[in-house]
Amino acid sequence: MAAIGALSSQNSIQMANVLTNYKIPQLSYGSFDPVLSDKIKFPFFYRMVPSENAQYVGIVQLLKHFGWTWVGLLTSDDESGETFLQTLRPRLLQNNICLAFTQLMPIILHDNPSKILDGIFSSLWLYEVNVILVHGDILSMDELRIVLMDYELDDQPPMQRVWIITAKWDFTAVIAWYGFPAQSLNGTLSFDLHTKVVPGFEEFLDSIDAEQCQKCPEDQYPNQKQDRCIPRSITFLSYGELLGAALASLAILSSLATVMVVGLFVLHWDTPIVKANNRSITCTLLASLLLGFLCSFLFIGQPGELTCLLRQTVFGITISISVSCVLAKTITVVLVFMATKPGNSIMKWAGKRLAMSVITLCSLIQMGICTTWIATSPPFPELDMHSQISQITVQCNEGSEIMFYLVLGYMGFLAILSFTVAFFARKLPGSFNEAKLITFSMFVFCSVWVSFVPTYLSTKGKYMVAVEVFSILTSSAGLLGFIFFPKCYIILMRPQLNTREQLVRKKNGLS
Repeated sequence: MAAIGALSSQNSIQMANVLTNYKIPQLSYGSFDPVLSDKIKFPFFYRMVPSENAQYVGIVQLLKHFGWTWVGLLTSDDESGETFLQTLRPRLLQNNICLAFTQLMPIILHDNPSKILDGIFSSLWLYEVNVILVHGDILSMDELRIVLMDYELDDQPPMQRVWIITAKWDFTAVIAWYGFPAQSLNGTLSFDLHTKVVPGFEEFLDSIDAEQCQKCPEDQYPNQKQDRCIPRSITFLSYGELLGAALASLAILSSLATVMVVGLFVLHWDTPIVKANNRSITCTLLASLLLGFLCSFLFIGQPGELTCLLRQTVFGITISISVSCVLAKTITVVLVFMATKPGNSIMKWAGKRLAMSVITLCSLIQMGICTTWIATSPPFPELDMHSQISQITVQCNEGSEIMFYLVLGYMGFLAILSFTVAFFARKLPGSFNEAKLITFSMFVFCSVWVSFVPTYLSTKGKYMVAVEVFSILTSSAGLLGFIFFPKCYIILMRPQLNTREQLVRKKNGLS
């Protein structure tokens, strides 16, 4: 004599507690509670289904094999589902697989199936997962299958995903009803690898009974049903889109601001505050900043051979000239202060010639790097066919990434050097307090480009270009704002301070 049952682990445990006393074998066909595996407590309990341990291992291996790391889970709202969750969740976390949502399903869906499915499907659309794990007993699965057959969604049918079923449930009829072929693997899995909608797959089925997928041409991609190919659109950072238009507007405004500063300095060319800032260095710095703002337009619009060849080299040279001018201004501030000390004649042999020599030497080094880059491995336009499924990105291949980062590295070296010199000179007397302004400007400059590298490496396509344009504009604007706007304020709003007497710092601390 033997007893068969029960389906739920709770009933099986109650039966085992009674039947064990009479040494009556119990054959269970649906229990999941690990407690029943204790042969000392339940020596006459026998499982008619395999251990779930292999099932957990198989699910994790399947997800890892196809790179599915963002999945949803539908499970029965009972002890079996709770055990399944507690066992599977840590295994998923250990393998870097995230659960986007967990939806509990009642054992019986008769009461209010529409409300239950609304919750399920809202989770699917909210988290945009492409893989759903379904776990539950046969009754729940059968109820869900019946309701799914009557549940129509106009925009995106619920079957247009990968469904992994752990119960014995024939899902083929449901998927076929929506127009998607399916396979049933020994009643334990029901899904079709050819119908998955997972980013990165570029294949489609040209017929329902096709044995394998056909690859779309490179300029096309499969539609949502993956039964035909449609053309891919061409994309780049254009003036017609909001991002490109915003960056172009910012570049125009920054250029106009630079021109206004130049005009203001020309109108007040012989005033003390303009003379005190070494007019030759000031003009060079303003010209390089203007070119830096304008070079942003080389990055916006469809890339061509000429723009790809010029954009990085023009950017590298103009920004390096700007930073070299800042370094020369800082060195000049230090030398002027040293020249005020009795017996020090350093300005007699240094003066303006040293400042222009610094600018020339530092700029020529960057020009040499860019010339070598163009001569050995110049940038060129290319089509990125792989970053996005539905789009082809027109972009510039830098030719040599080593040379690109060498340009950035040299520019960073000049910036750090300028910041260091200005930082140590920031506490000089009031007449030379331009070092404080330079310190602030170079701090902003360095912060922008330190943030640029990781942001640049983590973006693709036109957004990578937008990050570089934004970095060029903000770093150049930092130099323009901190160095020149305080002087413009004095010229326009406080002209009484624009005198030789006010610029000379007295020992009593007045300026």
